[in-house]
Amino acid sequence: MLPQAPVSGALVDTYGRVHSDLRVSVTDRCNIRCFYCMPETGAQFAPVKNLLSFPQILRFLSVAAPLGVTKIRLTGGEPLLRPGIADLIEPITKISGIRDVALTTNGVLLKQHARQLYQAGLRRLNIHLDTLDRKRFAEITRRDDLPKVLDGIEAALAEGFEVIKINAVALKGMTEPDVISLVQFGRERNIEVRFIEFMPLDAQHIWSLDRVLTADDMIAMLERAYGRLTAVEDADPRAPATEYEFEDGHRVGFIASVSRPFCLNCNRLRLTSDGKLRYCLFANEETDVRRLLERSDSTDSRVQMEQIIRETVWQKWIGHEINRTTFVAPQRPMYSIGG
Repeated sequence: MLPQAPVSGALVDTYGRVHSDLRVSVTDRCNIRCFYCMPETGAQFAPVKNLLSFPQILRFLSVAAPLGVTKIRLTGGEPLLRPGIADLIEPITKISGIRDVALTTNGVLLKQHARQLYQAGLRRLNIHLDTLDRKRFAEITRRDDLPKVLDGIEAALAEGFEVIKINAVALKGMTEPDVISLVQFGRERNIEVRFIEFMPLDAQHIWSLDRVLTADDMIAMLERAYGRLTAVEDADPRAPATEYEFEDGHRVGFIASVSRPFCLNCNRLRLTSDGKLRYCLFANEETDVRRLLERSDSTDSRVQMEQIIRETVWQKWIGHEINRTTFVAPQRPMYSIGG
């Protein structure tokens, strides 16, 4: 039996990991249907009435920030589908202690939202894009929206976002031709591309280890094209991406959850769009905080919320077991948890 969670100090788990990064999903809806994430039809979404309201999200953040949460990433589903998303960003940037606010998007709606997001105070974007090939994009997403995504990237560049990164899921037997082309696209625009190994979080259970295009595979491809890649020595060890640098200084990242698990450095929590707090993307347990957020914002409810956050962190496991026979995939698919 675990000892009780600390009642003060940093958000720490039993392995000594300090938590400062919170992923907040604002919707489980999406406007594309990547085959490794969602079924083409019949996806199950939470009732809209069950989604956390913006005031409820802000209430949660106002409790989490004094506990040491400094970085917020808004995710989905596709967060730009949530009406008025810019109205949530501005007050988040004003919460004392929050130093970094970012948003992850598939880019389809980015062109029409880029200016409003920037004006709300957002300066960091992660744009999901697996390929620059229109036919392959349609095959992966089941939508012919690549031109919209590319227009969205150019619109974000024009607005002057300080950091824009591209996240690409790497799939063996499919996206090998995209590794070099995406990196070249990023190099030409000063955008860092980060490749994500295919993870067992799909709604259709199609994942298998032999479909994972590993970080080592991609590093070898890039070195043949560009020369030696060197691991970045001063990189944040808690960041999910391992960064490498080309000789000219441009960087590329690899989120190698399968071949190089980084669980021992993890500093992340997740709040789902329907109000469940999770200590890991792959967790098979979660804590319902929506009911508490539906109550009045009293001192007692804030104390209870702080206790729930601390206990959730304290219960965190040492890490997922993707490469072991004991691994059990979470009951929720990725779009329902939040990217």
